[in-house]
Amino acid sequence: MTTRRRLGIGLISAGWMGMLHSKAYLAVRENYPDLGIDPDLVIVADPSEANANTAVERFGYRETTDDIQRVLTHPDVDAVSICAPNFLHRDFALAAVAAGKPFWIEKPMGTGVEQSRQIADAVEASGLVTSVGFNYRHAPAVGHVRRLIREGTLGEIRSIRVWLNADYSASPEGPRTWRFVKEQAGSGVLGDLLSHGFDLAQYLVGPIRGVTSATRTFISERPAPLAGGQGHGVRADPDAPALPVENEDYAAVIARFGSGTMGTFESSRIAIGARCDYGFELFGSLGSAKWNFERMNEVDVCLAGERGYGFTRTMTEPGFGEFGRFQPGGGMGLSFDDLKTIEAKLFLESIATGRQLAPSVADGLVAAGIASAAAASASDGTWHQVPEPTGRTTFDA
Repeated sequence: MTTRRRLGIGLISAGWMGMLHSKAYLAVRENYPDLGIDPDLVIVADPSEANANTAVERFGYRETTDDIQRVLTHPDVDAVSICAPNFLHRDFALAAVAAGKPFWIEKPMGTGVEQSRQIADAVEASGLVTSVGFNYRHAPAVGHVRRLIREGTLGEIRSIRVWLNADYSASPEGPRTWRFVKEQAGSGVLGDLLSHGFDLAQYLVGPIRGVTSATRTFISERPAPLAGGQGHGVRADPDAPALPVENEDYAAVIARFGSGTMGTFESSRIAIGARCDYGFELFGSLGSAKWNFERMNEVDVCLAGERGYGFTRTMTEPGFGEFGRFQPGGGMGLSFDDLKTIEAKLFLESIATGRQLAPSVADGLVAAGIASAAAASASDGTWHQVPEPTGRTTFDA
């Protein structure tokens, strides 16, 4: 019989992502019974009493508070999830480090590369394990492509194209929430979406060394939000004056990789019709592959030796990464929530073993550094070098 270990969890911010973290923790025992870890949802902190109470009702947290220090000093809390808006990430992460609590934080880790560096440096000095929400690298189809690359099946990877296009801000009538305010969000799509793309590309083909880019804000004003709204459910105030949008709606980036691979990246938050059109295609000397999150459970591969050189669709199935933990047969499919469950498992296993298995804050710093270099390039029109990765990165492990 497996000896089981209890790990107490504190949640900071109980919006949509906080609920998703909570669901993922509870799913770990069901999908990974052999891990021997029982996440115990102890306490949730949120300034909204309604949000905190919802977390209690849905997931069984025992206590609520509006003070994150009560979470961090709670004797039953072993680790925390930080699911607050970007502008709170740095302070909450540093508080978790000071309290000696491993944490799982969403990207971007702060409002810019400097805040991300402060987090990464503090974590490196403390020796804590962490997790950052780079969930797309956990898709079994992505893992399959990575394995083909590592085994040399696709040969030398010559180029990769990555895109993350969405329509969540396509309407100019949508409210100017914190996501459009530079002091609170930092960059626009560079941090919000392309940080995922940068991590995904490096997970596949290695470190990015330099970038040049262009950005644009197409919707320059938005109505103020109604008071009292929260998260993705905030509505515009029809009687309020328009306010300026302070960060980019669109970004295009060209990248040079250390391996010699060339890359292009594109992202938009105002692409009408693109719901979650996030994907990549890469081309090697012996073959190519392409994947899209909107069809996340399949991958197209073309090998040069095959007759006709056409792409063949492969459905993920047990044997593809963690797929078999969730479904017994190909074609049944995983969901976004399942990717977060894999992420939760890696975080908890990192805590239990002391080894950094989940995407780390060092990975988060690398993505923030690329986004910062891209923003600088968009400002001055020149190539910018990307800092060498430091700390316990995992994208190239």
